[in-house]
Amino acid sequence: MAISLGMCYDAPMNRKVSYYASRKSVLVWLAVAALAASAVLRIAYSCGKGADAATVWLQIVLPVFACLSYALTLAFHAERRLYRTTVPVVLLAVYFCARIASVGAGTRYTLLCWIAYAAFAAVYGFTISGYSRHAWFLVLMHAAALGVALYDCRALLGASSAAVLPALPDILLLLAGLLTMTGTKIYLDNAYHPTWGDRPDGRRLRTLDPVQVVANYIMPNRVPASNFVRDTVEITNMEKYIREKRRQGLTGFGITHVFLAAYVRCVAKYPAINRFLSGQQVYTRDDDIQFCMMIKEEMTTEAPESALKLHLRPSDTAEDIYRRMNEEVARIKGAKDASDFDKTAKLLSLIPGVVFKFVVWVLKTMDYFGLLPRFLLEVSPFHGSVFFTSMGSLGIQPVVHHLYDFGNLPVFCAFGCKYHRNEIEADGTVVQRKYVDYTVNTDERICDGFYFATALKYLKRLLAHPERLDEPAGEIVRDID
Repeated sequence: MAISLGMCYDAPMNRKVSYYASRKSVLVWLAVAALAASAVLRIAYSCGKGADAATVWLQIVLPVFACLSYALTLAFHAERRLYRTTVPVVLLAVYFCARIASVGAGTRYTLLCWIAYAAFAAVYGFTISGYSRHAWFLVLMHAAALGVALYDCRALLGASSAAVLPALPDILLLLAGLLTMTGTKIYLDNAYHPTWGDRPDGRRLRTLDPVQVVANYIMPNRVPASNFVRDTVEITNMEKYIREKRRQGLTGFGITHVFLAAYVRCVAKYPAINRFLSGQQVYTRDDDIQFCMMIKEEMTTEAPESALKLHLRPSDTAEDIYRRMNEEVARIKGAKDASDFDKTAKLLSLIPGVVFKFVVWVLKTMDYFGLLPRFLLEVSPFHGSVFFTSMGSLGIQPVVHHLYDFGNLPVFCAFGCKYHRNEIEADGTVVQRKYVDYTVNTDERICDGFYFATALKYLKRLLAHPERLDEPAGEIVRDID
């Protein structure tokens, strides 16, 4: 639910608001068109005119880049990350400062203009980032700036119509800003919306204990910060549960689905295990649980592997997970061409080795600063909540799998094949029970050891009594701010 700028917002006063502009709004697309036209006209007017390097970079390249980045932000991120328009607005303020300095105006007038441009950019960034609920003021600011530009243009018309042409790009970009602000609204759904510091795949946690913040810089890599846990679960109840599910029509239901459903239920109660580290900052995926797994098209040594990634929610039941997983597996195995991950890997493999090392470095750097595009994050099996591997299907015990320094995957879980164990009861009788061993490798920086231990004990209880996974979680706990 949203509300226009002219209406009040009744959220608590200590909470930031979130602005957005609907991509269905005609005003947004008119603004995109005006920004594109501004860039084109500026380039067309500059062609064939000699200029020094400073003029080219500050009065042509800079405003063109700012206009195009503003237009792209509106076209692709206006509904979720409108605050990013602050960057092109700041760049345009720099451009106007350079422009007023180039016309040879008086020192006092130039200084006043610089102050006005800096104040405009500061107020815009402060407001559109959610720190002010009075965005109507931005409408007035853009209208005033556009009015001044049109007045100057009217004065130029008296001299020569050709003199108006250089002013048109500035008029168009100010018009675009006015259209954008007029079409901007405030979210009223009381949900969290991305802001500065967040990533496309996670929300940054800003209230962590200071000790944890410092520790992330002392232990900058994931592999040295990993902890390993091995445990065993008795599966008598689990096997009964699996047989019952298969009788209900879930013919492919197995241990993998039980493990994954139990892990999803753990996230519902202990959301910190759905965090990840990137760039020494801790993020949470909130209700997006990204499950990764490698699957083989056929159980042969020659069959290729493909990466599977599922987006699950804390409220999902075992049956929900079964259906989603089977649909994705069927899609991958039944695809006539390669999966998205396979296509991306094949494309990267074509890059020569030396160049490829540089490409990987660039990808790591972009990932560090949260700049990887969403489509790469989606196909990457190194970015997710948890990676599962079934050694039981291979007839061996679970491996202790390492974590990856590339990406942000914080948990790797493996379980092995079933085996029997003879145990002596209190009355001296011997009972044979069936067990499954599993290993969990975790990034200890996402939460403390006590929290992890509590979550893993809860996981084991769910595995021992999987019938609890048939109903949605009674309460879903939200991670800290």
